[in-house]
Amino acid sequence: MSSTQKQGKAYLIGAGPGDPRLITIRGREILEKAEVVIYDYLAGTKLLDYVPKGAEFIYAGKKGGDHTHTQDEINTMLVDRVRSGKLVVRLKGGDPFIFGRGGEELEELVKADLHFEAVPGVTSASAAATFAGVPITHRDCTSSVAFITGHENPDKKESRVAWDKISTGVGTLVFYMGIKNLPSITANLIEHGRDPQTPVAVVRWASRPNQRSVVGTLADIADIVKEQGIKPPALTIVGDVVNYRETLNWYENRHLFGQRIIVTRTREQASELVALLEENGATCLERPTIGIQPPDSWQQTDEAIGQLDTFDWLIFTSIHGIHCFFDRLFSRNLDARALKGCKIAAVGRVTADCLREYGLNADLIPEKFTGEGLAAALLDQSIKDKSILIPRAQVARDVLEKSLASAGAKVFIAPVYQNVPPAADGEALRAELEAGDVDMVTFTSSSTVTNFVGMLGMAGPALQALLAGVKIAAIGPITAKTVVEHGLTVDIQPQTYTIVDLVHAIVDDSAKDV
Repeated sequence: MSSTQKQGKAYLIGAGPGDPRLITIRGREILEKAEVVIYDYLAGTKLLDYVPKGAEFIYAGKKGGDHTHTQDEINTMLVDRVRSGKLVVRLKGGDPFIFGRGGEELEELVKADLHFEAVPGVTSASAAATFAGVPITHRDCTSSVAFITGHENPDKKESRVAWDKISTGVGTLVFYMGIKNLPSITANLIEHGRDPQTPVAVVRWASRPNQRSVVGTLADIADIVKEQGIKPPALTIVGDVVNYRETLNWYENRHLFGQRIIVTRTREQASELVALLEENGATCLERPTIGIQPPDSWQQTDEAIGQLDTFDWLIFTSIHGIHCFFDRLFSRNLDARALKGCKIAAVGRVTADCLREYGLNADLIPEKFTGEGLAAALLDQSIKDKSILIPRAQVARDVLEKSLASAGAKVFIAPVYQNVPPAADGEALRAELEAGDVDMVTFTSSSTVTNFVGMLGMAGPALQALLAGVKIAAIGPITAKTVVEHGLTVDIQPQTYTIVDLVHAIVDDSAKDV
């Protein structure tokens, strides 16, 4: 290596069991500065969102005997890229030192005299037990546990597993990668003295929204797994601790567990809704139906910004309006001080919270979080002859503007963004609905409804048939009205028109079906 060449380094990182939030803080810190990421099948792909866009991504997954790269090829890629001066992340599911071949890969780096660091992860055994409601140790039950590979070939003459020792000598047994060999595993345990009625749990895709668990005994679990169609990746937990699942099964008992819900918000806005739905167990399918672009012209907005000191009221009807307005304000070398002397109104709590990010408190928030509710609240403020500025979408409902103008106010509209349909795959969306893979669709604005229907490319009876059996949740009456105008039925609508209240309404509706 030349004296000027940057020194490379490898980081072996445990990605955890699948939920991207379970990676360690250290692991995420390194991902955020990675130049190369070599990742496996079981490493949650959402973790790749933390990696800089210019990084090199190499998929090295191994699934059911189908190996994208051999282990020797992976070792060579790792060594070559570190040697070239790169910061290389080797991202593995679970913990890389527990049946992850992490030690073997680091040995290659040692042979090449290269720098490395190992970052542990939540191992799949611990995650599978915890997310299935099974404490792998319990002082009233057992104080010993063993992690065992279930991937041995049952036809080989000698096993490396000491069946005579572990069958009765360890309280809880956790088998990795053992679905294919489960009949052999259970037979060996019974043959070597374990009670055939010992409880067993098999957990697939632990910690993910599509987690599935089945419970049986050593005598019948292999048949249950086959009947239920449980496929790899899955772990098998053997021991009396499995009995605690009846009372501790928290994850799969969440209100929305197993429900697949389409979220139609823009990607920038979807995070809160997705997080709350997933917190309650739902699998969210992010299918944004609107995109945000600058208006066709900034002339009106720039004119308004040039005379901000003449306005009595500044009214915000969406968080997009806030962000886009302030982006334009900042681009003119101005800031919130330019709003001195102007009162501010926000259509709802979320919009008001967004204003606080800019150091501003709303002077007025209506009781009803709609344009009509905001208009009614402003009419109580003696707005006759008052000058009012409304930064909003280029095309929007004009109910607020008309109500204020009819009361004698001088209303000025400043277009700061426009809603446009995203470049989305309508055929894929239709296929999901036709396959029955969707339980619910959420709508948070009239635009999301209109663009969603446009993406599907159908109307009338065909649209109704496609969405038969799919519940529709609308955030408020204006959005609900648009749903009905398309011949569809709103199943869920909160009394207060916020994301939090929408999720509460969805959860309450789910509880009725139990």
